[in-house]
Amino acid sequence: MTAHPSLCILPRLEGLGGPASFRARLAAGLAQRGIGAHSDPADPTTGAVLVIGGTRRLGDLLQAKRRGLRIVQRLDGMNWLHRLRRTGLRHYLRSEANNLLLGVIRRWLADEVVYQSAFTQGWWLKVRGAARSPGVVIYNGVDLAEYSPQGAHERPAASWRIQVVEGHINRGMALALHNAAGLARRLAALSGRPAELWVAGDVHPSVAAGVDAASPGLARWLGVVERGRIPYLDRSAHLLYSAEINPPCPNAVVEALACGLPVAGFAAGALPELVTGDAGRLSPWGGDVWKLDPPDLDGLAAAALPLLEDQDHFRAAARARAEQAFGLDAMIEQYLKVLF
Repeated sequence: MTAHPSLCILPRLEGLGGPASFRARLAAGLAQRGIGAHSDPADPTTGAVLVIGGTRRLGDLLQAKRRGLRIVQRLDGMNWLHRLRRTGLRHYLRSEANNLLLGVIRRWLADEVVYQSAFTQGWWLKVRGAARSPGVVIYNGVDLAEYSPQGAHERPAASWRIQVVEGHINRGMALALHNAAGLARRLAALSGRPAELWVAGDVHPSVAAGVDAASPGLARWLGVVERGRIPYLDRSAHLLYSAEINPPCPNAVVEALACGLPVAGFAAGALPELVTGDAGRLSPWGGDVWKLDPPDLDGLAAAALPLLEDQDHFRAAARARAEQAFGLDAMIEQYLKVLF
């Protein structure tokens, strides 16, 4: 190994979504420490390989293992909504194949597994059993200077702005957006002030059409938003609704907290680990979330109303939670210990 080893990151990720955002942040942080990042495991400077989720380049991983390179897998959750919702045969098969690929790397190729949350780790242990390699939980982190309450915003005074930020919202996630719309409607009724739902992300047209039909004029579809604009949007909202069902460790939540935006959501997935104290408010799903029983939106709205009524307090608490647990430098140092 050279004095300044590089890190091979697989697969090559660009565009939307948490994994691509994570890769960009990690690579930038490594560069500040004199460590290069690339996607060529044969590069002679490579000191370790990080697999973000899964990769089809199993042959390259095997060769890296023969060379004695350390392989670390960063694991998200598993695909599961396709088993309960009709998303098409192609999507079903692709989801199952991806789950299989993740499991193969976890069990046979990874020297250590980084789980994005304790929830994620427990999920894998329950479904796939113990891995042959050790595991550690490392939460996602953000640049606390870039994602900050300080900066320009256009937070409305006459209405509540409920925000959803996701990379991709396909037909399988339609329920997630209908829940967001239902929450916005209920908060408007409870507070006596109009509410608007802003949605950032790549939303399937049929999902957007379904929300517009059920709640005309409620949603504003922002489409794909550049990462650099997210802090401005977070500062311009009154609360973030964490829409993903059973989220493993949503970047949108960490980013919102860093910007001082309190988070509302159901107490499922990793949210109880991330949104603690007065950083937001969580509410029980109201049934079996794994079976997609109808959620208790009335209970969630009642729990979330104080976030709107005392913005100063909850915004400060959200930022404090981010400073406590989700700094980018701390995350990178934890990864360096695991990788090298």
